[in-house]
Amino acid sequence: MLRLLKLELQKLWLNKTSRILIIISFILPFTVLVLSSIKINFFGLFTLELGELGIFNFPIIWHITTFFASYFKFFFAIVVVSMIGNEYSNKTLKQNLIDGLSKKEFILSKFYTIVFFSLCATLLIGLASFFIGLYYSSYTEASIIIREIEFLLAYFVKLVGFFSLCLFFGMLLKRSAFALAFLFILWLFEWLIFLGAYEAFGNADSAWKTKNFLPLESMYKLIDEPGRRIMMTKFPDNKDIMYDYAVHWYEIAIVMGWSALFIFLSYRLLKKRDL
Repeated sequence: MLRLLKLELQKLWLNKTSRILIIISFILPFTVLVLSSIKINFFGLFTLELGELGIFNFPIIWHITTFFASYFKFFFAIVVVSMIGNEYSNKTLKQNLIDGLSKKEFILSKFYTIVFFSLCATLLIGLASFFIGLYYSSYTEASIIIREIEFLLAYFVKLVGFFSLCLFFGMLLKRSAFALAFLFILWLFEWLIFLGAYEAFGNADSAWKTKNFLPLESMYKLIDEPGRRIMMTKFPDNKDIMYDYAVHWYEIAIVMGWSALFIFLSYRLLKKRDL
């Protein structure tokens, strides 16, 4: 495993574009640190400081930071599809196979890289959230700090799932731009399925339940938007804004299932393809 991971990391680091995108993908989630220190002056009447609103208290901070950071996954997604496109355009895939690397090892090297970067991103956002929480939170008891830390697990699974999807599209299309465009096409396709399910079942709840099993929607649902949760803390008696924001085991299982399928399909494509 370490040999395959080292091989892939060397390829990425020697590529200037990939190196820049990797650095950006790790730096941008830390803008949450900047967000926590923002102060907005309303015409000299009063100053609003986000860190003082309670949104960086434990345990809600795990929810907010992971949701916010997940939007920066697209930078490393470019790296994932590029590392496949470069293999074909630079003929390094064929050369690696000639040099003794099996097709299974080739796909595993990509998967190990995805897991490695997902783990690094999770650890970094976890540390950032922990220190921001210690600074701003009114609750610093260990039991409260570790409560809802499962959002970090959801964040990790979400990254692995999304990058595995990008790997599959990269293998399928061999071109970075086309692979990224297919993400948009898949997004539209999922909405078409939602509309079809709505027509078939006659109600929105069943249509949403159907859509929640699809790749992009299932990844999104791992970490629900925290906006209404913040409102719930300010208006606890308003039942209209209450919703289930927790991380559920079956949501993680669905995304893990999609991840395994995308890796398997990538391997099958490579195995059957004439290089």
